[in-house]
Amino acid sequence: MKIGVPKEIKPQEHRIGLTPDSVKTLISEGHEVLVENNGGYEAGFENEQYISVGAKIIDKAEDIFNDADIIVKVKEPQSVEVKMIRENQIIYTYLHLAAAKELTEGLIKSKGVCIAYETVTDDNGRLPLLAPMSAVAGRMSVQAGAHCLEKNQNGRGLLLGGAPGVEGGTVVILGGGVVGENAAVIATGMRAKVHIVDKSEARLKQLVEMFGDKIIPEQSDKIDLNKLVAEADLLIGGVLIPGAEAPKLITKPMLKLMKRGSVIVDVAIDQGGCVETSKPTTHGDPTYIIDDVIHYCVANMPGGVPRTSTIALNNATLPYLVKIANDGYAKALSDDKHLLAGLNVCKGQVTYKAVADVFGHDYVDPLSTL
Repeated sequence: MKIGVPKEIKPQEHRIGLTPDSVKTLISEGHEVLVENNGGYEAGFENEQYISVGAKIIDKAEDIFNDADIIVKVKEPQSVEVKMIRENQIIYTYLHLAAAKELTEGLIKSKGVCIAYETVTDDNGRLPLLAPMSAVAGRMSVQAGAHCLEKNQNGRGLLLGGAPGVEGGTVVILGGGVVGENAAVIATGMRAKVHIVDKSEARLKQLVEMFGDKIIPEQSDKIDLNKLVAEADLLIGGVLIPGAEAPKLITKPMLKLMKRGSVIVDVAIDQGGCVETSKPTTHGDPTYIIDDVIHYCVANMPGGVPRTSTIALNNATLPYLVKIANDGYAKALSDDKHLLAGLNVCKGQVTYKAVADVFGHDYVDPLSTL
């Protein structure tokens, strides 16, 4: 198959769909790989590295979309890219459709075969292609939040880790999944006071086993969330409903309870955000203030560390891509129910129920479309 890797065009997105090592693997399997000129430059991958493993460098994204059987990206196709998708062309990337009506309609119209990294599952019900970026975003959330707490960023003027004789700040993490766990790694390392809120008692026990008394576990149905919000210097939103829009756990009136200059980092923004006042921002203009609370809602946080993120993502996505390229999408998807769970839109039909439900489309069993 011909596998195309266009340069990412979302603002401040510097990752790339495939590393040179991944290209080498695909070429060794007999496939052809087309990489857009300087597509990996910002992530530290030069054209020469791709050429040395057998890739072809293509000057224009249009030529890649016109020629490739599979398009491999990182972020959701932008409007100009959606228009280039051909019928039956395979799109393999993050999509986050439940928070993107226009994109969903565009992909339906394209009649492409659209596989979303974030809804591929595994035997344990986890999301293995979302996990590496969730880990990166979770770790970055504390780093970003700590920076926003500085006075010159309009924050409280508080050092999250404190100082000798001075207590550290309070971090409240909503969601004990991959984002929450990795946020806790950094926050506890900074010696902040860390609360983790989750609805699962079993998951909270796991986190206590990991972190001991460095965290305070909070079961969501047994706490006063208003009280926790009022205590927070940094609030991190890391809740996730696979493939669906994030629930709004923090309402606008709750901002009035928060300290002046406190910070919200809404990692769930790709799925619409778990804070009512959240709206997507960029690395170039990452924050805004509502009711004296700083909101950091960058929709592609891992794009700020593109080399780390690209390598981590490829470690997870490449094995599935090899299956698709070797067997064709129909066989690869029908043989693997976990990969099939990634099929969100196929040849004009919505094949992921949460997306169909949120936009009022008919849900079609994905197997019936193959």
